[in-house]
Amino acid sequence: SVAAVAQHLGISSVHGRFTDFTATLDIAPDDVTKSRVEAVIHAASIDTGNTLRDTHLKSPDFLDTAHHPHLTYRSTHLTPDGPDHWTVHGELTMHGIARPVDLHLAYLGTGPDPWGGTRAAFRATTELRREDFAMNYNQVLQAGIAAIGTTLKIELDIQAVQGDTLPTA
Repeated sequence: SVAAVAQHLGISSVHGRFTDFTATLDIAPDDVTKSRVEAVIHAASIDTGNTLRDTHLKSPDFLDTAHHPHLTYRSTHLTPDGPDHWTVHGELTMHGIARPVDLHLAYLGTGPDPWGGTRAAFRATTELRREDFAMNYNQVLQAGIAAIGTTLKIELDIQAVQGDTLPTA
């Protein structure tokens, strides 16, 4: 899953997720630091559970899905960050702007799946500043509080399937 959390009205959070994405992980077994990841997220697949808000998020104020239909992430390298933890260094392109973004990655384990394949599980997190990607829209409420927080907490729950194709159900 690809999820984002933003502060809302200074007192709560809004949770959203992208429902359409693909990713390829090339794990280098001899030197994990040389592993690679490439991901493509379809921007219009954003879902916060509120159609009006989702429509606004797809507008030029935020993702501008008409002009920037995809978010992409390409890693450059990994560095170890403790047992079963790495920092994935890479570049995120969102809203037409490319910026370096590090993901904090935890390896959760490997095991068989019901289709005879092997899966590895990971969790990755990062924090993005909206202004880094020219998403500056905001409203200031009467109390002087911004309606939308300046940062997004990103959470990725990953199941990597070994091999070139996904199993069929």
